[in-house]
Amino acid sequence: MTERKTNLPLIIGIAIAIGIFIGSTFNYKNKSVLFSSNSSEAKIKRLINYIQYDYVDKVDTDSLLDDAISNMLIKLDPHSVYIPKDELKRVTESMEGKFVGIGVTFLMHEDSVAVTSVIEGGPSEKAGLKAGDRIIVANNDTLFGKSIIKKAGVTENELNTPLANRKISDAVMNSLKGEPDTDVTVSVYRRATNEILKFPITRDEVPIKSVSAYYMINKSLGYINIDRFARTTYDEFKLALEKLISEGMTSLVLDLRGNPGGFMDIANNIIDEFLEDGKLIVFTKNKSGEVDKSFATGRGDFENGKVYVLIDQNSASASEIVAGALQDNDKGTIVGRRSFGKGLVQQEMDLGDGSAVRLTTSRYYTPTGRSIQKPYIDKDTKSYNIDRFHNGELISKDSIKVNDELKYTTPKGKVVYGGGGIIPDVFVPIDTLNTYSTRLYGRLNEFIFNYIDDNREEISKWSLEDFVDNFDTDDKIFNQYIDELDLNYPIAPNSRKNLKLYFNAIMARNLFDETGYFMITQKEDNMILKVLELESAQ
Repeated sequence: MTERKTNLPLIIGIAIAIGIFIGSTFNYKNKSVLFSSNSSEAKIKRLINYIQYDYVDKVDTDSLLDDAISNMLIKLDPHSVYIPKDELKRVTESMEGKFVGIGVTFLMHEDSVAVTSVIEGGPSEKAGLKAGDRIIVANNDTLFGKSIIKKAGVTENELNTPLANRKISDAVMNSLKGEPDTDVTVSVYRRATNEILKFPITRDEVPIKSVSAYYMINKSLGYINIDRFARTTYDEFKLALEKLISEGMTSLVLDLRGNPGGFMDIANNIIDEFLEDGKLIVFTKNKSGEVDKSFATGRGDFENGKVYVLIDQNSASASEIVAGALQDNDKGTIVGRRSFGKGLVQQEMDLGDGSAVRLTTSRYYTPTGRSIQKPYIDKDTKSYNIDRFHNGELISKDSIKVNDELKYTTPKGKVVYGGGGIIPDVFVPIDTLNTYSTRLYGRLNEFIFNYIDDNREEISKWSLEDFVDNFDTDDKIFNQYIDELDLNYPIAPNSRKNLKLYFNAIMARNLFDETGYFMITQKEDNMILKVLELESAQ
């Protein structure tokens, strides 16, 4: 009897989840097929009442239902997911490419909110905020010291942990974000003038960039990095593409490493810039066998240019649609490592209480007809935790297992494979020497922020190009950081070289933006170096 009572909340939760999920998600023409007044719908309502009023212990039915829905979706496939209402807004903002706020980026420095950058054209820039300002009050919310810790709900045991930092960051964001055209008065401490200033700011839409960086690597080779496919990504990409073409670009590096995907139609629009009119981009098929095909149009601006697509084991979904469409149409060169292997299409469906599910509704196929979806072992188990490093395929292309039954041929005779990710045309192994040490890197952001804060007037005179080529060439500033680490052992030459690279790159990111970061890291980026090698050979 005790065991039955212990399992009762889970059993009831799953039953509730199934009923509410089905009733809220699908738009059946005749819902009487599923429900009648004496069937599941009535039972679910009765069960909720039993739990709330009669169960021996107090039960949070909302939390129980959330867990039950999540567990149920796991049994479908690895990509059907439940998004609780407290997460949905954040996820939606990221994918819509904008949020409503004051337009700053910040970090928690010691016990205060330090502005690291002010978004160009945003509300804070218009009001007069500057990088380096400490935000201490927003309306009536005190945002420093013990007050922000209390507001964030951080317990004593959580102090100085990543969880505490996340809670505090969320609390700050909640104070600064709001509805469009609402006002917030922000008080800041400006260290440069040693004064406290008040700024009335009207909240407005602030862009969240998904095209992280774009620039010319050399006179003919351009670079564009896309970190996700959001609603605004095509417009950002188009702007970058036109700018680089105007600067003389004839070859493009399209960096999709680590890109988890996003909206399929946005990916299709980007592919259309490279393919000739009428070329098949991708097609989907649902369980009814309905096929939906997407074709390129004649509007592409880079149909005659060369393109190199960079992918790795974390490039997924829409990233793989881009790589697969170009590979199958014999356009460009795919460089890197085998992509993630996600060939399922999800549709977001509202559950009526502010939460949602992303439910797999179809599969997509590349132009040659291949599915790149990884096999998942069974409905109860994800096979997505396989460590490709241990399989050897991150080191050697020969270790990538292919299925000859899933072999396809492109129009020009190139052999490609389905069944689990896009295999690149040119393989570049992972850099096993590029190791990360918490001891070496753990205080890097703190040191860089302090250095910029102490030398803001002088360092702001640097241009991006001069900084990339000439900053700290004598290692004077870098050695200050090494000295502060107070190590009792020598740093290996390769580790020192790598640390110096990221020292300058993170400094550039803080002073400029992601463009500075990528311009510096590309100097030792094996995939970029491989592209340069391919370019010089032609």
